[in-house]
Amino acid sequence: MKKFGLIGYPLKHSFSKQYFNDKFSAESIDACYVNFEIPTIAEFKNILSDNKDLCGLNVTIPYKEQIIPYLDGLANAKEIGAVNVIKFDRSKGKLRLIGYNSDIIGFQESIEPLLKEHHTKALILGTGGASKAVFHGLKNLNISSKFVSRTKKEDYLTYEELTPEVMAEYTVIVNTTPLGMYPVVDKAPDIPYNLITEKHLLYDLLYNPDTTLFMQKGKAQGATVKNGLEMLLLQAFHAWTIWNS
Repeated sequence: MKKFGLIGYPLKHSFSKQYFNDKFSAESIDACYVNFEIPTIAEFKNILSDNKDLCGLNVTIPYKEQIIPYLDGLANAKEIGAVNVIKFDRSKGKLRLIGYNSDIIGFQESIEPLLKEHHTKALILGTGGASKAVFHGLKNLNISSKFVSRTKKEDYLTYEELTPEVMAEYTVIVNTTPLGMYPVVDKAPDIPYNLITEKHLLYDLLYNPDTTLFMQKGKAQGATVKNGLEMLLLQAFHAWTIWNS
């Protein structure tokens, strides 16, 4: 039996284990998928030594960037700077761990059908590993982006700098932060929701709950909203393709 899994912390919110084990059962694939909830990335080495039968891994928060020094190479993740899929390459007799990013593919394919002509600029809320995939995905769709951070950084906006002019110019807003994720569902990024209009598209990478407070506030202003479930499913599909290529 082949073994696949997910590393991250915490993992109670994750959909991946159920998704892959359901897939294996439905398609009669002799494999299993397990969660490796590790409080520090240093424990990654223990996962490898204790699970010699591993054939592939997914990576989620907070390790999409921290995992890179532990890998032997990067594929499309090199440009992005964040990894969410690890391919276990044994083709040359020695195990090599190669980092990929399927988030970018899942995000692109998920958001593209919602884009209108006026969606030319985006705000990316948060600066973690997932935000990097979003940035490059939007770039591939000819949308320029600005990161929004709680602290001032060069070329980043702060939440206090989201003026009426900025909000009118940037009509795509993507939440890559964990704010609003179950069980703390009464939280949302601190943006001026009163400036949201029907021209705005609010995309939340979260998928639990189905409709986050961020999405609720946007919808109340007439905006188009979408959660990250389809992105999750699409990136999982592409992860499976990477593992088996």
